[in-house]
Amino acid sequence: QLQLVESGGGLVQSGGSLRLSCATSRFTLDYYAIGWFRQAPGKEREGVSCISSGGGSTNYPESVKGQFTISRDNAKNTVYLQMNSLKPEDTAIYYCAASLGRTGRWCSGYVRDFDYWGQGTQVTVSS
Repeated sequence: QLQLVESGGGLVQSGGSLRLSCATSRFTLDYYAIGWFRQAPGKEREGVSCISSGGGSTNYPESVKGQFTISRDNAKNTVYLQMNSLKPEDTAIYYCAASLGRTGRWCSGYVRDFDYWGQGTQVTVSS
């Protein structure tokens, strides 16, 4: 099975930036659309970005549009989430997820559309 590993989380001051990575060393990500999700305590997991398998299509909810940027380097089997101008309300566990076979420009922010999940990485934004 595809194994995804997130990295790059940590503690950052308000206004700071982090770049999260989602990587696998055993499988190519060429055929997977990738989504980034976050879950804060007591809240449902929500999508914050997605990118199609070829990288040609991306989507963001209005809450993070212009703040977060998703990208991928299929040659490195890695997807990135650049997070700028971080605010305390961005504090959450961030997960990457992969959807197999969703080729072309398919992209989704729904948890149910994804097949494989990483373990999550904690992002904490202090005031």
